[in-house]
Amino acid sequence: LNADGIVTSWNPGAQRFKGYTDTEILGHHFSRFYTPEDRATDLPKRALETARTFGKFEGEGWRVRKDGTRFWAQVLIDPIWDKDGRILGYAKITRDITDRKATQDALLESEDRFRRLVQGVTDYAIYMLDPTGRVTNWNAGAQHIKGYLADEIVGEHFSRFYTPEDRAGGLPQRALRIALAEGRFEAEGWRVRKDGTRFWASVVIHAVRDDEGGEGSGHGALVGFAKVTRDITERREAQRAMDALREQMAQAQKL
Repeated sequence: LNADGIVTSWNPGAQRFKGYTDTEILGHHFSRFYTPEDRATDLPKRALETARTFGKFEGEGWRVRKDGTRFWAQVLIDPIWDKDGRILGYAKITRDITDRKATQDALLESEDRFRRLVQGVTDYAIYMLDPTGRVTNWNAGAQHIKGYLADEIVGEHFSRFYTPEDRAGGLPQRALRIALAEGRFEAEGWRVRKDGTRFWASVVIHAVRDDEGGEGSGHGALVGFAKVTRDITERREAQRAMDALREQMAQAQKL
């Protein structure tokens, strides 16, 4: 671009992305590639001012092809100065990253759906721990089962859900060590609600790693732990009642 934003050169990549031949676009202002919304806010002008003031403009946004279709662009604008410090023009690089944006949008939508799904579950306490065991999020099921609101428990160590006996025996730390070493920890035991009452819990803890070690390798850096807790007190009591009944029946048969 020249100092006023007029296109002065045009490569085959620009023709492929934007649809204009060089004879169609040379001598025209580069703002024609911007959407009407962006032109209304003077984004092209502000982009050049930013490049001139700070030595570079970098951003992403919708751009418009000759046929009117839009593509998501990654844009870099560098100012070009003469030896006396006068602006001669701008070098502009544009990449079409529409596919990458579509993938990112799909991922964000998937994550949002998963978040809503997890938050809607009330029969299971589902939450994340950081690598040290501190709670980083909290679903409705966790609140229902354990009695804490999210703002009461996020940032606190998960060991507070354990009984004093289990904390004294180092069970919370041992559970994380096993999950870290084996990828998973699974157990049942007493846990403590906010009001001090106890419930019999089925617990699964998964170690969560990043992808640096390759998908499925299990060797990435530790991100934290995913923890799922179920209140199975009623099931345990029913099982104990059934065991007692069987014992009574066995005694009766002996008699």
